[in-house]
Amino acid sequence: MRGQRSSLVVAALSVALIGAAKPVAKPVLVPDISSRKVEIRYSFTGAQLLLFGAILYPGGRAPARPADIVVVLRGPVEPIVVREKQKIAGIWMNADSNRFGSAPSFYAVASSRPIAQLIDERTAAIYEMGLQNLQLSPGGGALPEKERRFEAGLLDLRRRQGLYAEHPHGVEISQGVLYRATIAIPSQVPVGSYTAETFLVDRGRVLAAATRDIDIGKSGFERFVALAARRHAILYGLVAVLLSLGLGYGAGVLFRRRF
Repeated sequence: MRGQRSSLVVAALSVALIGAAKPVAKPVLVPDISSRKVEIRYSFTGAQLLLFGAILYPGGRAPARPADIVVVLRGPVEPIVVREKQKIAGIWMNADSNRFGSAPSFYAVASSRPIAQLIDERTAAIYEMGLQNLQLSPGGGALPEKERRFEAGLLDLRRRQGLYAEHPHGVEISQGVLYRATIAIPSQVPVGSYTAETFLVDRGRVLAAATRDIDIGKSGFERFVALAARRHAILYGLVAVLLSLGLGYGAGVLFRRRF
């Protein structure tokens, strides 16, 4: 009897260990975008980009306590120099500057609730959720106070340009499984490859993430001019100078004839 009991205990423990070792199914995000390509023409005044999708839970049943969604739309990363102007002897002049090595050209985040209520500062910094958590890679050598001042200036400047934005209640979740968010694309948006990241957050943890790519580029005559300027820079410069001289000469002749 003791041998049989010992065998049963060992078998039960083995089954428990096997069950504990099996991976627990996690929810999956299925995101999509209203437009995978945004074309900029001369008449482009901006656009509204719809990011939507569904949350697939194990077993097809949403939990009683719904999770939250954070959507981040990020443009190409670029180095940038921020200059600070001061009034010296009655004239506004560039007094100081600071360089950032990896500032996104466009950044917008939308969430179902304020990010500070969803995750802690460390997790927000890891996933770069929120403007205050962007990893801008400031140039070395500057004092921390100076870096923070220039970082705040960069964020404020791009906010006013419409290139950086936060929408703490910008994501709508329906029936616990469907979500949607609308992000405005300004008319002066930089061209390039953009990334739309969607995060499923619950109890301070990121449970799932998914990414979609968006291409924002010029089309028509604007695309021709941009390609010419990039591929034939010297010829493009000469044509621009000659065109300016020709227009100036033509305006002068017309002005003399009229007066």
